[in-house]
Amino acid sequence: MIVPMKKVSLVVLNKERKTALEQLKKVGVVHLEQVEGKGEQLASYKEASNNAMTAVSILSEIKVSKKAAKPAKLSNSEVVAKCSEVLSLTDQKKKLMEEISADTAELERLSAWGRVSPADLAYLKEKGISLKMYEIPEDKYSLIDENSKTVCVNRLKKVVRFLLLDAADERPEGFPAEAYEIPLPALSTDEIEARVKADNAEIERINGTLKEIALFVPQMEALRKTLEGDIEFETIYSGMGQETEGKSSDLAWISGFVPVDSLEELKKASAENAWALAYSDPSEDDSVPTKLKNNKFVSLIYPLTDFLGTVPGYHEYDISGWFLLFFTVFFGMIFGDGGYGLLVTVVSILLMIKSACKGQKVAPMLKLCLLLGFATMVWGLVTCTWFGLTPEQLPAWLTGLSVPPLSNAYADVAWLPFWTEDASKGTLTTAQNLQIFCFTLAFLQLSVAHIKGMGRYHKSLKFFGELGSMLQLWGMYYVVLSMVVSSTIFSFGEVIYGVPVGTVSIGLVAFGFVLSFIFNNYEGSVAESVMASVKGIISVLLGVVNVFSDIVSYIRLWAVGLAGAAISNTVNTMAGPLVGHAVMFVALVVLLVFGHGLNMILNLLSVIVHGVRLNTLEFSTHLGMSWSGFKYAPFSEREAK
Repeated sequence: MIVPMKKVSLVVLNKERKTALEQLKKVGVVHLEQVEGKGEQLASYKEASNNAMTAVSILSEIKVSKKAAKPAKLSNSEVVAKCSEVLSLTDQKKKLMEEISADTAELERLSAWGRVSPADLAYLKEKGISLKMYEIPEDKYSLIDENSKTVCVNRLKKVVRFLLLDAADERPEGFPAEAYEIPLPALSTDEIEARVKADNAEIERINGTLKEIALFVPQMEALRKTLEGDIEFETIYSGMGQETEGKSSDLAWISGFVPVDSLEELKKASAENAWALAYSDPSEDDSVPTKLKNNKFVSLIYPLTDFLGTVPGYHEYDISGWFLLFFTVFFGMIFGDGGYGLLVTVVSILLMIKSACKGQKVAPMLKLCLLLGFATMVWGLVTCTWFGLTPEQLPAWLTGLSVPPLSNAYADVAWLPFWTEDASKGTLTTAQNLQIFCFTLAFLQLSVAHIKGMGRYHKSLKFFGELGSMLQLWGMYYVVLSMVVSSTIFSFGEVIYGVPVGTVSIGLVAFGFVLSFIFNNYEGSVAESVMASVKGIISVLLGVVNVFSDIVSYIRLWAVGLAGAAISNTVNTMAGPLVGHAVMFVALVVLLVFGHGLNMILNLLSVIVHGVRLNTLEFSTHLGMSWSGFKYAPFSEREAK
């Protein structure tokens, strides 16, 4: 359930703001409304936090020996200084690397000239010998005027390098356009090489220093967590509403939300600390946090929803129980293989035992994995699917535990619909039975969505809009069976137990559409509701199509499970020729572990993509949920707790 909230406002003396917030943090039940903090102290905390985060990111790339001695415990100010040192050293290292890159490019540019010294050329110029360096294509060298005095340095790769003697500041007249003057470097090549060597040595020194500082990463991470709390506190402290007259009696105030079951605790704290407290029910415009409260079994779904970041809005539904139920079924069907489920179950149990032996609390995720592994085993029993083996390769007792209409062991059997013994109207295959099972899951889950909607609007005429949507779903269920599974068995002229189900299904769709058209937009006036439907007639018509597509969407459970079974069967086929050969035993194990391991990973991704989608999209759409909420996070001493 979604725990009801009260909106609260606290008023304190301005001079007691800090003390009041410290006490409020100890109480730890108020989710404060967002405020805009300000001030130098807050900016200082944020800068230190950013520096710590950046420093940890930089140092995490450095491998630290496990045998390294544990560093001394530093004070917070010393850790801040270490973080600043890391950033400074990193900037210095970056500049050195840029300088090395530029110097290396300069050496590469002059490599064909040998040793080049601008100082030597300047000295010769003082003595009346002016030299300039030129390059020219070899076939153009002969075009240089005989009056130009040149000294050929070398000929490499069809390029002539030469010195122009008695060179004036300007280019000689008639000089070939192909002749390119080589700019002199700022330093001699010897000096550049020396600088590159010195820069590399300095980088080595910096790397050594960073490696030493890397030992303090745990302390930096601890500092960053501390700073997060300081930033939160300072943001609230500096962002509180307050009077501005500067009197000792000035007041300050702040607002937030408290779960109803924690209100008495806040009242008690307010009385003890002489705070003025006001509370009321949240309005529709308030941005209210969501706190979920369920039993231990339903709470097993929380690790998944926390990972996905999906939180229902305060005014939406808590579907944790339904999410867990259907996700468990979807996981078993998509993972599909009882053998894989057995592995998940065994590993989960072993890890739970390990945690218990260490005296640690069993992680909720392990409990969820245990449930999902067991569900996969059950589906493996139902369908006779174990490690991709054929029914003939499995023990007879294991095959006997399967459910024949859904079992691979009876894939060649033609199944009669339960309402008839006349095979002339057609039979069903195991694959078709599995498709029917998928569509029936859609029928059940989406019906739950509309039943909850009807419960929500039981005092409004909008109830009939939800009823109409559900009737469309029921009628469309048979339409899907007819169009996807078998048009002969599920024909629109079919009569089952005296009921013309085809005609009834069309009637349900039509009658449901009329109810939805009239009441879906009801907000106090039927006429306005009808007009809203008329204005959005295209969306209303597409809504019928969406019901069809939403039901058909559940066939992914069968299709993805079938793909996983095909992969595991392929792995077994590839491994078959290796069985019985002792020399190939290692290759056999590697192939089976890699093949089935990869298949399990792909199945897990499929669960995230498809199993989660059916709950958070199809089911939620029919519920009218947008997952617009955010989690209840009270202002509290989280680290202490």
